[in-house]
Amino acid sequence: MRKEEKSEVIKSLADQLGTYTHFYLTDISGMNAEQTAALRKSCFEKEVKLIVVKNTLLGKALEQTGKAQDELVAVLEGSTSIMFSNTGNAPAKLIKAFRKDKGAEKPMLKAAYVDECVYVGEGSLEQLVNIKSREELIGDVIALLQSPAKNVISALQGSAGGKIAGLVKTLENRAQ
Repeated sequence: MRKEEKSEVIKSLADQLGTYTHFYLTDISGMNAEQTAALRKSCFEKEVKLIVVKNTLLGKALEQTGKAQDELVAVLEGSTSIMFSNTGNAPAKLIKAFRKDKGAEKPMLKAAYVDECVYVGEGSLEQLVNIKSREELIGDVIALLQSPAKNVISALQGSAGGKIAGLVKTLENRAQ
């Protein structure tokens, strides 16, 4: 690969590292063509972009974007592929489901960069699966905000509601 080609690849990787808010470094070496095709299809369906990269080029792209933390650079050995995603836990869920469905050991998690935090090693996979996405957090907040209102409405509609309505009416009559 010529120097110009390498600089184009580094620039492209740096652009993608800037575009996507989360990325996972994985090892998919040793997977056969059928497994690799199935993984790529799963990635496409879950809106996860999968790219196989050279470690040195990825290291230089990480330096350009300011994401070259020691933990990430340390795992750049052997075969490396990147899973880009705008949802923090999507690649982790994909990896876990893919392994379960295919009975495979790969893809192996080397490291992940999620919400400006670095997770290193296979032991982090379960923790990454349990991270809630932005949409899930918003749903939780909305559910918490709706809960008190639902309780009041159900109390008014239930058998106690007649008593409460009667008390309100009595208080209204006394005020006049």
